[in-house]
Amino acid sequence: MTGPTGGAAAGSGVPDGVCAVVLAAGEGRRLRPLTERLPKALCPVGNVALLDRALDRVAGLGLTGTDRVAVNACYLGDQVVAHVGGRTHLSVEPGAPLGTSGGIGNLRDWIRGRGVLVGNADAYLAAAVPPGADIAALLAGWDGETVRLLGQPLDDPAERGGFGGHRFAGFSLLPWRYVRDLPPDPAELVRTVWRPAEADGALEVVPFTGTYLDTGTPRDYLAANLHAAGGGELVDPRARVTGTVRQAVVGAGAEVAGTVRRAVVWPGAVVAAGETLSDAVRIGRDLTVS
Repeated sequence: MTGPTGGAAAGSGVPDGVCAVVLAAGEGRRLRPLTERLPKALCPVGNVALLDRALDRVAGLGLTGTDRVAVNACYLGDQVVAHVGGRTHLSVEPGAPLGTSGGIGNLRDWIRGRGVLVGNADAYLAAAVPPGADIAALLAGWDGETVRLLGQPLDDPAERGGFGGHRFAGFSLLPWRYVRDLPPDPAELVRTVWRPAEADGALEVVPFTGTYLDTGTPRDYLAANLHAAGGGELVDPRARVTGTVRQAVVGAGAEVAGTVRRAVVWPGAVVAAGETLSDAVRIGRDLTVS
């Protein structure tokens, strides 16, 4: 490392000339049928949309507003656009999602020579420090030339698909020199940037010591919610609970007259009297994903 390219922006730990992109365009196929109702980025974890968790994290680094933060949208994109409102720049991809690389390539004119912190909206991160501070090491002392990945040690360092014995943990930092030639074509960053940088000796893994789940499957989505509940019950005050709730998350406007254990009840969903919902997610009145 040769040191940062410039000083930090006032009031933040972010080097000058760095913006952020939160990727929220994906279809979330592994999460179906949950994602037939909501785009993956808007699925709630601990009663907070995953996209809002990502935006809070980059805001904790001092990155806010339409000139510093962008969100891409495609699948059920009108929901993402309405949810974001005017908080960030929006990049709506036509047709099918462009993938992590194509999504960044589609934003090259907005990025305009800056380094870019890229976060996956579906990454659930939790640590003993506030959001933003938990990934600040990813930017600390950055030289503006090296690709950085947030990573966690693999159980088996020889496992295929890892980076220096680590698995990717949801956030990466890309120099402009790796972004400027990315086309807006369907592709993934692992192929267009990360592996080429690794081959060039220009990739660095920054360890993340907290909890990371990619929430890409119902199993991990449930695990993230239970983690957010801290091993107890997280019930929105606007929910109506006349039944029993144990180790679960219950959203706003939900009605629980039955028993809920180790489960998630989405906003507005119903668990009827005499019904037991266990190790599952309830959406509406009739959809249960176990």
